[in-house]
Amino acid sequence: MPKRVDHEERRTQIAEALIRVAGRRGLHAVGMRDVAAEAGVSLRLVQYYFQTKEKLLFYGLQHLTDRFTARVGTRLAAAGPNPGPRATIEALLLASLPTDEESRTFHLLYSSYSILSVTDEALAAQPFIDNPDAAENALTGLLEQAQETGLADTRIDVRMEAISLLAMTATMGTSILVGQRTPESAIAVLHHHLDRIFNSGGPTPA
Repeated sequence: MPKRVDHEERRTQIAEALIRVAGRRGLHAVGMRDVAAEAGVSLRLVQYYFQTKEKLLFYGLQHLTDRFTARVGTRLAAAGPNPGPRATIEALLLASLPTDEESRTFHLLYSSYSILSVTDEALAAQPFIDNPDAAENALTGLLEQAQETGLADTRIDVRMEAISLLAMTATMGTSILVGQRTPESAIAVLHHHLDRIFNSGGPTPA
């Protein structure tokens, strides 16, 4: 009796191969033939599942995002059953900094995809992120929660702080990749800004 093929497992196998090759060579330099060789399957099989390179890249990005979500979950689990707003924000932001091989690959590929989608019409035609404001909304909600429970400065604009934290983390991630700063110094900067937000709670002075 022929072995039943798990199509989702096969797609994941190919996506993992894409991530490995792109992490070594850069997303722009990866072709479907390279991915097939890395996955140990035929080019025809890769084309069967994804038809075009653009569809393969988009699926790979979704898979990478799922892995990122799992990394955040692992950090939150390590923080205990009720981590609170600050620990949750730290888990989200620190997981996106390229401090190890997996997070380095995430930042590199995510940044590369966004740049390629600006100039590649086929990539631009696909949604880059299903919900582009999800992280911003999540951080805003956590900061609001912190304000309501007296853990954060009541004078801050939570939406502006959420945007600033995300932008700062993304920029520092790139600076780590190019060797401008160390992961330790980037983490110190992030903690500095979180200390400003969370250690100054209280009513607005008269």
